[in-house]
Amino acid sequence: MWKIAIVDDERQVLQGMKRAIPWEQLGAEWAGDALNGADGLKMIRETEPDIIITDIYMPSMNGLDMIEQLRKEGYDGKIIILSGYSDFEYARQALRYNVSDYVSKPISVPTLKRILSKVVEELTEEEVKRFKQGEVEQKLRLYEPFIEKEWVRSAVVGTLEGTYRSPDSLPHPYRYWSKCNHIAIGIDTVRDVRASQFPLTDWNLFRFAISNIACEVARKIFAAIEYTELHSSRAVLIVHPQPEEKRGELEDRLKELGMKLIDSVKCYVKLQIRVGIGEMKQEWTKIPDSTEEAFRAIDSRTQRLTPNYEMYLYEREEKGSENQQSVTFFPVKFYVEIAGAIKSSQEEEAKALVEEQVKLLENQKAITPEYIQMQAGEVWGVFNYSLYEAGILLDDLFPNDLIAKELILLTDPVQLGDWLCSKISMICRSRQLRGNSKHRQVVDFMTHYIHEHYAEDITLAELSEKIYISRNHLSIIFKNITGETFNNYLTRVRIEKARELLLERNMLVYEVAEKVGYKNVPYFSTLFKKITGMNPTDLIR
Repeated sequence: MWKIAIVDDERQVLQGMKRAIPWEQLGAEWAGDALNGADGLKMIRETEPDIIITDIYMPSMNGLDMIEQLRKEGYDGKIIILSGYSDFEYARQALRYNVSDYVSKPISVPTLKRILSKVVEELTEEEVKRFKQGEVEQKLRLYEPFIEKEWVRSAVVGTLEGTYRSPDSLPHPYRYWSKCNHIAIGIDTVRDVRASQFPLTDWNLFRFAISNIACEVARKIFAAIEYTELHSSRAVLIVHPQPEEKRGELEDRLKELGMKLIDSVKCYVKLQIRVGIGEMKQEWTKIPDSTEEAFRAIDSRTQRLTPNYEMYLYEREEKGSENQQSVTFFPVKFYVEIAGAIKSSQEEEAKALVEEQVKLLENQKAITPEYIQMQAGEVWGVFNYSLYEAGILLDDLFPNDLIAKELILLTDPVQLGDWLCSKISMICRSRQLRGNSKHRQVVDFMTHYIHEHYAEDITLAELSEKIYISRNHLSIIFKNITGETFNNYLTRVRIEKARELLLERNMLVYEVAEKVGYKNVPYFSTLFKKITGMNPTDLIR
């Protein structure tokens, strides 16, 4: 029930209002009345009505002063001024206080009913909008863990774009990063004979188990940590030591963490892992450098911290060193970017990433066939795991024994590039890649948001900020799932809604245009005709 309060210094008006208002028809009830602004202010604070009908000239406090005070206190209900004075200055002030209507006394019963009906309709629409907005926010909260997980991964490997990379753009849960130092600890699960025989489903369970173990062990040694999986057998643990911690104590804690990680994984899941420790960074935007260093330490295996544990510390290499990057995997950022390109079926982007890395390989010395086959196997593993996360099994497209035979034949960077690019084409052109579940969740949220906010000035950039996915990547996902661009979809929703409103014949064309988000009426008319084949005016004749 909507609550209505009346403030007027004439008792006769108060009694007449009570009799004239169609309470049941409006779904409203009497909240209270007062004979002056001061008493009205007190009554409104106590009863919190949805609608206030008030006079202007009253003793103690006039109506406009009362309204001004209510607005200052945050009252956001509807206010109707009913006054015996039709002064322009009063009307101007009323507009400033966001008054719903300004009516001169005396008022007829039909006019009163019409004004109240309009105000109640506005309240109902606002209530519905708040409810729907609540649903959107609830969905966003449900989606939040996935959003945060993706943001952390992007921050760790260096794939954040635009404003997300600035020091002031940290999401709320990670604001503390600005006050800490940061160290990346790479975790690489060794593919021994036993691990190589695991099917993908089992391997995914083991990855989940390792993440739980790593987080539990790390939180006992460091107060603040993040863990994110990268690709196939690799993951990153980020620890955030305080700036004032002594170097020797920090090194001891890192060594303790590495040893306990290796022991715990071996004990609980019977798997072997290698641990690499990158350099400490003062700025969170430098975390990707520490991540690359951690895995470079694992790949080069030159600075072992203790004889009995495969735990390695990053060691800067002198320029011109023969071993510099001669036996390292592709950069971590490459694996994450190509996984994203494959999952979103971006064939050209994936090929460009491969070609860039192949060119770098061609300039390196001591490249052996075994090294090429190792790189090919690693990238193929990334394809497997990234698509498995999307609900797609590559075994259905490529038999395992065929891939094994093809890998053995690769002996140089050019062959590696050609082989990977051919596989990318076959994967991206497969119909199975359309509509994976995670991307469908994203697009469902976007389309729901468009249908609820089409009248507002919404943009793809705005949505990308809500879900921490880059604007370009979001655009690709949306088009892959819906078959059309974000802007085209938004325009189509707006025009369809406009068509419905025009058919009701209750509004003029310019009112409909504003209602669906267009301030430029000629532009709206052009779009309307382009999409529907008719002018807007054709529907209201």
